[in-house]
Amino acid sequence: MTQKFIPYQQKELTKEEQETNSENFYQLLDQRRSIREFSDRPVDIKIIENIVKAASTAPSGAHKQPWTFCVISNPEIKKQIRDAAEIEEKENYSKRMSDRWIEDLEPFGTNWEKPFIEIAPYIIVVFKRAHETIDGEKRNNYYVNESVGIACGMLISAIHNAGLVTLTHTPSPMNFLTKVLNRPENERAYLLLPVGYAANDAEVPDIHRKSLNEVMVRYD
Repeated sequence: MTQKFIPYQQKELTKEEQETNSENFYQLLDQRRSIREFSDRPVDIKIIENIVKAASTAPSGAHKQPWTFCVISNPEIKKQIRDAAEIEEKENYSKRMSDRWIEDLEPFGTNWEKPFIEIAPYIIVVFKRAHETIDGEKRNNYYVNESVGIACGMLISAIHNAGLVTLTHTPSPMNFLTKVLNRPENERAYLLLPVGYAANDAEVPDIHRKSLNEVMVRYD
C-alpha cells in the first residue's frame, strides 16, 4: 500500500532566531542533572502524559514506534519493583560488576539501595517492542534499540523542560519488570526512570561536561 504524503510545514526562523533558540535550548539542557534524592511531592498526571507524548514523537525505523511507556504511581507496584531491583543491584555490586566499574562509581556514592523508586511520585518504565503480532502474524520492528534510545533521550529532555527531575536506572537484568508489570512477550524492559521533584536537600556531584572541542570534530 502506498503511503499518503502531505506537504511539510514548519515556521521559518531568521538566523538570529535560530541562534537564540539554539543557545536557549542548550542553556536549558545544560542545567539538567541526574537526581537520586527525590521528594514525594505530587505531580499532575497531565504533565506526565504530555512528557510521554513528546517522547513518542521520536523518529523510528519504518515508523514502527517500537516503544511502550509504563507509568506507575501505584505504591504497591512501586514497592514490588524496588524490592526486585535491589535484589539484582545487590548482586551486581557484590559479584557482577568489575573492580574498575565499582571504582569509577565510588565518587558518586551509588550503591544497591534504590529508595527513589518508592519515593518519586511516578516511575516510567520504557519497554522496547521487539516485534508486533497482527492478525496472528509476527511482524518485525526495525532499529529497535536505536529508536527507543532516541525516544528515551527525548523523554529525559521533556522531563527537564517540565521542571521535573529524573535518573536513568537500568537494574540488570531487568526481566523482572516484564513480570511485575505483566507485559506481553514481545516487550523487553529498556530503561527505568523515577520522575518528580528533587528533595529539598538534594545534592549533585560537582562535575563538568566535556567542552565542545572534546566532543565535536569539524570537516570544513
